[in-house]
Amino acid sequence: MTTRIIAHSPVTWTDIIHPSAEDVAALRGRFPSFHPLNLEDILSRIERPKLDQDDDYLFLVLHFPLWDSRQEISRASEVNIFVVRGHLVTVHNGTLKPLVAAFERCEAREAEREALLGHGVNHAVYTLIDELVDYIFPILNKVDQRVHAIEDALFESNAKRVIQEIALVRRDIISLRRIIHQQVPIVQQLETCEHPILHERMEEYFGDIADHLFKLRDIADENFEVINSFADTADTLASYRINEVMRILTVISVIMLPLTLISSIYGMNINLPFADDPHAFIMTAGIMILIVILMLAWFRKRHWL
Repeated sequence: MTTRIIAHSPVTWTDIIHPSAEDVAALRGRFPSFHPLNLEDILSRIERPKLDQDDDYLFLVLHFPLWDSRQEISRASEVNIFVVRGHLVTVHNGTLKPLVAAFERCEAREAEREALLGHGVNHAVYTLIDELVDYIFPILNKVDQRVHAIEDALFESNAKRVIQEIALVRRDIISLRRIIHQQVPIVQQLETCEHPILHERMEEYFGDIADHLFKLRDIADENFEVINSFADTADTLASYRINEVMRILTVISVIMLPLTLISSIYGMNINLPFADDPHAFIMTAGIMILIVILMLAWFRKRHWL
């Protein structure tokens, strides 16, 4: 648990990482107008994105993707934002690099503090959300690279590896789509929000973030359609390869059937044609080879081979 504060006129930014009950109590003491349910939400590990409007503040819950290299999937990382006159409070688990980097830049350089906090709390909120949204683009670019790699390997003989990669990428895209789709209505609410804390001139800025989210949503949807098409193609190719193998095995089985019959008959301890002939084995083998040749010629003529 870490609480860090940067004060730069006209905004004070309070950043809380891994909030504890003590942090929540301190926050309640500093901002008694915060609703207890909103303070309870910042301790929840699973909270759906939302925008709550109070008379004195706004409360935002947003999710942004975070890559899990062990499970090979993008998971939602939550950030909670309180917007108060002259104050910005962010609560998160410290895994969102743009948010952590923005605070560290403000701590280190006066120019960064002026750029982020010197234009009011509205501009600070817009800048942070914009940086977090823009950070999704590189994640989707990596997904695009994986999709293109699958496209190049789709017709390789190692179908098992391709199908496994398709399943992993499709799971990741589904997770990204869910995260991105949930943020769109929240930013749209910010764009049209008439709360006294938000200036009317911020409508265009939040509209720009909404446009970025629309673009991200379209990219994720397109990747989802493409990967589903690849999955269908991979299933078709796998079925075709299985059918080819089954056809060859069936041909071999059919060819072996008369040969097995002949060898079984001549294995009986009874009088049979050519049984006493010294060349019986050669003659029998010749007949069997002739049967194989005739059957192969017939299969070839019927385009079964």
